[in-house]
Amino acid sequence: MTTADIGLIGLAVMGSNLALNIAEKGYTVAVNNRTPARIDEFVSTAKAQGLDSKIIPKADLAEFVQAVSRPRSIIIMVKAGAPVDDMIEQLLPLLEKGDAIIECGNSLFTDTQRRFDYLKPKGIGYLGAGVSGGEEGARHGPSIMVGGSKEQWHNAEDVLTAIAAKFNGESCCAYLGEGGAGHFVKTIHNGIEYGDMQMIAEVYGVMRDGLGMTPQACADVFKKWNEGPLNSYLIEITGHVLAAIDEPTGKPLVELILDKAGQKGTGVWSVIAGSADGRSRNGNRRRSRGTVDFVAQGRTYCCRRNLWQAGGWQG
Repeated sequence: MTTADIGLIGLAVMGSNLALNIAEKGYTVAVNNRTPARIDEFVSTAKAQGLDSKIIPKADLAEFVQAVSRPRSIIIMVKAGAPVDDMIEQLLPLLEKGDAIIECGNSLFTDTQRRFDYLKPKGIGYLGAGVSGGEEGARHGPSIMVGGSKEQWHNAEDVLTAIAAKFNGESCCAYLGEGGAGHFVKTIHNGIEYGDMQMIAEVYGVMRDGLGMTPQACADVFKKWNEGPLNSYLIEITGHVLAAIDEPTGKPLVELILDKAGQKGTGVWSVIAGSADGRSRNGNRRRSRGTVDFVAQGRTYCCRRNLWQAGGWQG
């Protein structure tokens, strides 16, 4: 019987894309989902992409576990919180010493530490892996931040480093320490990203409200910034977002989006962690200074290329 190199539970968008990524890199992956119909849908998707030979679908959880070669590495992609604990309890009677559960959701790092401590005496490894890059990243190469048992990390290392994004030939996957280290780094990673997003929003606010620039003019400036030292994913997509037009109304899309923002928890957790460590006020000073530097760099860059006036900047 063919055995899988790794198992994955939870075939929503992120889980499905991770499983396809694993299969595309040449590894065999066993998959399971709470609703069997979703497994069938996933297999059809894998077949359409020529990857079904690397997929072992198992609707029964016990059969799924048995389909993974020992020592087992089983990724769980379920909603953070109680569903993770429930999944662990379902898996425990089926696992053997040396096996590992790899939780790739956005879990609170203290929960990950608790689960690591709970499973360690039982001989079961627990890896909390922060996965960054969204749906596209999961499919084509995310950044992966791993914490937990070092021994079980080595068991899954080849697969995780293979599916991660690459930068200058190096995999964007790293082991960061025991317990909740991986999810802690993912939390702070998200907090930094949200700080960058806030700075971008503030700069756009200055452009729109202070300088009277249109969304298209703002988009042109952001696109030019992305060609220089400010080049980054967030600057790049800001240029595209500000240039987008809502087809039914013909208006800039950004003007039709409600001024509301949701969050999955990591932003709040990063602020709490910073406050608990006595770093929040310093962080605020750095953020304010960063905003000034961000605008200053952009203005200098635009002036050097005669873009400041062209973009509507008169300051």
